[in-house]
Amino acid sequence: MSWLPPDEEDEGFDAWDESDVRVRPNPKGTKPRTKQRPAHVDAVDARVLSVDRGRYTVLVDEDGDDERTVTATRAKELRKQAIVTGDRVDVVGDASGDEGSLGRIVRIQPRTTLLRRSADDTDAVERVIVANADQLLVVVAAANPEPRPRLVDRYLVAAYDAGIAPLLVITKTDLADPKPFLANFSALDIPVIRSAQGAWPLDELAPLLAGHTTVAVGHSGVGKSTLVNALVPGTDRAVGHVNVVTGRGRHTSSSTVSLRVPTGGWIIDTPGVRSFGLGHVDTANILKSFSDLAAVAEDCPRGCTHLPDAPDCELNEAVADGRLPAARVDSLQRLLTTLVKQPGASLDS
Repeated sequence: MSWLPPDEEDEGFDAWDESDVRVRPNPKGTKPRTKQRPAHVDAVDARVLSVDRGRYTVLVDEDGDDERTVTATRAKELRKQAIVTGDRVDVVGDASGDEGSLGRIVRIQPRTTLLRRSADDTDAVERVIVANADQLLVVVAAANPEPRPRLVDRYLVAAYDAGIAPLLVITKTDLADPKPFLANFSALDIPVIRSAQGAWPLDELAPLLAGHTTVAVGHSGVGKSTLVNALVPGTDRAVGHVNVVTGRGRHTSSSTVSLRVPTGGWIIDTPGVRSFGLGHVDTANILKSFSDLAAVAEDCPRGCTHLPDAPDCELNEAVADGRLPAARVDSLQRLLTTLVKQPGASLDS
């Protein structure tokens, strides 16, 4: 049976006109792709308070007459960028905050600081914890669980690398004398607040938080979330207990959340951690944080590690002749030793 029209069977393919051929439409549309994006001039400024499975709770019109929390998602063009607690963002869409409403984050504003960690010291891939914090509140227990000076060293390295000022709160001082532990950090000029179980020194701590965005970190079970609950009544952050067999705290808080302190400032509570990788850290930032030592280290040989066995290290010579206090140089060298085992790490000043 012929497949050509009956009256054109003998004319062959020449009988067909191009206009008779059905052209399949472009399934993706006919508009050419462009890298230009809307300016979103109507976007409103917001602070990211928490992140939960692709949904962001943000605060709009902070300290204004119409301050409100809004649930938002991220714009498609931001899908490869991490949005974290503490970020300042631009939001479009329904930013009314009404039940069922949903805004859209279209821009991340420039960040002033980034507190980061890696999975371990060999992993250069950073995990951003919070953005725009200017203080790091390190919470440590004097006992139950036992304090870990080297973990605190890692917190301090991350803080100095990010340009964030550290504070130290030592809890459960009624269970053990914290002086031996605190001696590790006596030369670092870090504010230290002591507390016993059930007796938080809020009058001493609150003025240090006012006007700042402070991120709280600590080993599980040290009382970090309990302290946050005391600073921000009604928060009800989950708290845990220490295992009597292992001496370790149980992970309780599973999310990072930013909370307004009634006496002023913001505190960001983070999940408890048992390790804090530093594979992302620029070691030069550690020395910069010790400005008095950095000035002396300018006379060190190129490539000097500034460690105790470094040949012709000006820091070691300054300790030997009494120009620098040994305890402060030892504190710097202990932090640098935390990083020196990383493959490819550079300790150039």
